[in-house]
Amino acid sequence: MRRYFLVAAVFFNSLALAQPRWPAITQQAKPWTRWWWMGSAVNPKDLTGLLTQYQKAGLGGVEITPIYGVKGEEKNFIPFLSPKWMTMFDHTLKEASRLGMGVDLAQASGWPFGGPWVTPEDACKYVAYKTYSLKSGEKLNEAVTYIQQPIVRTVGEKIDLKQLVEPITKNPNLQLHAFDQVRFEKPLPLQALMAYSDKGQTLNVTAYVDAKGNLNWTAPDGKWTLYAVFQGWHGKMVERAGPGGEGDVIDHFSKTATQHYLRKFDQAFKGHDLKSLRAFFNDSYEVDDAQGESNWTPALFEEFKKRHGYDLRHQLAALFGKDSDEKNKRVLSDYRQTISELLLENYTKTWSEWAKGKGKIIRNQAHGSPANILDLYAITDIPEIEGTEILRIKFASSAAHVTGKKLASSESATWDNEHFLSKLSDIKKDMDRFLLGGVNHTFYHGTNYSPKDAAWPGWLFYAAVHFNPNNSFWTDFGKLNQYVARCQSFLQSGKPDNDVLLYLPIYDAYVRPGKVLLQHFDGIEHGFKGLPVEKHAETLWEKGYGFDFISDKQLLNVTSATGKLQTGGVAYQTVLVPNAEYMPAGTLNQMMRLAQNGATVAFVGKLPEGVPGMGNLENRQAAFKNLIEQLKFTNAGQGVKKAVVGKGAFLVAKDVEDLLTAAGVKREKLVDSNLQFVRRRHAKGQYYFIANWGEKTVDGWIPLQTTAKSVALYNPMTEKLGMANFRTTAGGSEVYLQLMPGESCILETSETPVSGPVYTYWKPAAKPQEIKGTWAVNFVDGGPQLPTKKEVAKLGSWTELEGEEVKNFSGTARYTLSFPKPEGTGTSWLLDLGKVAESARVQLNGKDLGTLIGPTYQLVIPNEQLKATNTLTVFVSNSMANRIAEMDREHLIWKKFYNINMSARLRENRGADGNFTAEKWKPRDSGLLGPVTLTPVVAGK
Repeated sequence: MRRYFLVAAVFFNSLALAQPRWPAITQQAKPWTRWWWMGSAVNPKDLTGLLTQYQKAGLGGVEITPIYGVKGEEKNFIPFLSPKWMTMFDHTLKEASRLGMGVDLAQASGWPFGGPWVTPEDACKYVAYKTYSLKSGEKLNEAVTYIQQPIVRTVGEKIDLKQLVEPITKNPNLQLHAFDQVRFEKPLPLQALMAYSDKGQTLNVTAYVDAKGNLNWTAPDGKWTLYAVFQGWHGKMVERAGPGGEGDVIDHFSKTATQHYLRKFDQAFKGHDLKSLRAFFNDSYEVDDAQGESNWTPALFEEFKKRHGYDLRHQLAALFGKDSDEKNKRVLSDYRQTISELLLENYTKTWSEWAKGKGKIIRNQAHGSPANILDLYAITDIPEIEGTEILRIKFASSAAHVTGKKLASSESATWDNEHFLSKLSDIKKDMDRFLLGGVNHTFYHGTNYSPKDAAWPGWLFYAAVHFNPNNSFWTDFGKLNQYVARCQSFLQSGKPDNDVLLYLPIYDAYVRPGKVLLQHFDGIEHGFKGLPVEKHAETLWEKGYGFDFISDKQLLNVTSATGKLQTGGVAYQTVLVPNAEYMPAGTLNQMMRLAQNGATVAFVGKLPEGVPGMGNLENRQAAFKNLIEQLKFTNAGQGVKKAVVGKGAFLVAKDVEDLLTAAGVKREKLVDSNLQFVRRRHAKGQYYFIANWGEKTVDGWIPLQTTAKSVALYNPMTEKLGMANFRTTAGGSEVYLQLMPGESCILETSETPVSGPVYTYWKPAAKPQEIKGTWAVNFVDGGPQLPTKKEVAKLGSWTELEGEEVKNFSGTARYTLSFPKPEGTGTSWLLDLGKVAESARVQLNGKDLGTLIGPTYQLVIPNEQLKATNTLTVFVSNSMANRIAEMDREHLIWKKFYNINMSARLRENRGADGNFTAEKWKPRDSGLLGPVTLTPVVAGK
């Protein structure tokens, strides 16, 4: 008998576990936010109060970034990393831990890495050059010198460089002046003087230059061109720096500079408990968003020769684009590869190892770097992206996927709309884009520390979305956070489930000449625009092929077995090479090894033509040609040519879809219904996150590429869940979905049957019926003052009601209406609020029904909740726009920030001073605009 009960208990426990259920919401599953400390003018009481508000709103953690200060708060400024600053940091770590929140720290006061402790030796540098001509027997009659031209760039003002002293950190009022780039006029140190003859002879004559720049050398026979290379100081300053953080940006290509920079943090952290700090953070490269570029480091010649086997000093003409086109390309490629590797090894890896020594991880925005950002992201614990272009997002998530990292993060909603105009529904769309791109750990950009006694709208950052309690949408912000947390709870589980490794042809980008020496990489748009990889990546996305980008370095770590490609604990079906011109022989050899073990490698258009670079070119090219000659292609049909390689094959075709079909890769046809998806694999099946950002409602059977036996369906906004209608077909499987525009869902497929409650699909039983009557409108929270109570028989914007105060009001109004139960039969009723500006919380007969943030405002009411007479209450919150517009019209001072105060996203919102103003704005629609309807619905089959 006891054994019977034991078996029964196991059976019922297994059945319960099989039922659909939401994963636990962890600290990392919740969205986090960048927390701007303006002037670091923080205090313990407000730190605790704000963290408590963030925690209640559903945020999982904060990333502290100290920046410029607020005018009038100078006495409260705390220099970055000072003992007092560390005391505030200690308090934050303690309080965040108590509240169950995480903390990351940006490792600069602003960005990029830099500060007042960065010496000229460790500051970022650039290369300059001059040329001279001599004939046989001539001497140079001018000094070999280069005078650096002065530059001073500040935000919002012009300043005479003659008023400044060097170094810039010795100047007063650094917060006031907001230096962006400063170069002082001075002679630059000579790095090399090389003489090239018309007969092909090269001589290093650097040693013949004296301290005054005089060249004590007579030209031998022939005509000679002399190249003099000088090292300059780039002058890039830390952007948006707060007190104690102003200064030069480091030389990212120098390991010594990186180590010296980090030493400051060693000193500051001594004696402090960092146990609850999770990660250190770098807010993008952005060294070169200034005049000129940082493209040099003192050890460049030495590092170049070590990596490429020849002396760059012998190829200066090619480096500066003055030789043959072929040689120019090859030397430029080697130079850019050297810079890329130095940034990887001497900055990113050095920083990562330093953090590991403190038991911490790093979050890094690698985009914008003059490097293969896939490799920079790969060495990062949490790769982070910004921007909402899918192919840009996928660079960070791809690196996370192919290297087995659990998290990929995003700087989210930086400039979603103009200041004060971003709706929660707009931000949701951005969140969906990140999730679809493979991000599963979002950071809002951002939330300002603003003390309780600061006048509305409080302290604000110059970027356009303000995620802080002063924003009218804060009342309903928790709903967005709940949605993101529900989505990320799935997308942080399991492993990526993409089929294609898309080879990134970095060398095709390296050889492309430009107006400057470096190429900066930022997704496809910057670095690969116009190359075939752009078109092919777009095709993969649009046609529903799951893919990740992969670099040459990452490809070397891929293994193959049983026809699958393995990397980072994830299996892929094929490598796709998108019309690459250049490829290292080592990469091609690795692809052949993978094929020998059963993998399929697919080439769009053609095989690569040869190896990149110039060092040992003849031997490397011969090795590459030898590999190519081993391939014997035959016609495989459908325009595909096939070469058998061991247990696997190389395929070549012009059409990507024909090529992938031949490789056995199937696409997700759900994209044909204007749906977008990202897919992950768990132990018993797959997770799909699916979003409908098309213009039409999806209501029907949707195909899936899965062998599942059952599918659970989750709505992360409504938290509704259940077993989906699911069926197998001759072509695969289909699931029934109902998704309005802007709506999303999560599918959990299972390879074994799963029992559980059925997901309810609603079908209208009759036409919608408008709820009519007199609405009582009470303004319950906001300002500048609460308008008096209104009564309206017809819904519309509250700005059209009587009184000037309604036009300037930002906040929340309560709409109340009594109505009889409508006629009609159905098991439930669909309540549709119509148009809402901007978000709403709904109550029926005193019971909360839910919060609606758009873009559609609907929810289902069970029939039993409707009485003969009912009271509908809708709390509607609008944006901050109308109140800000009134303040600007009245010239009330709220823009009181140092540095950038404040920039407009759109040209039409720039005032006479070039900064943001809302004084010309007309009142924005606000409130419940309706019409509000009820539709009887029945459960569909």
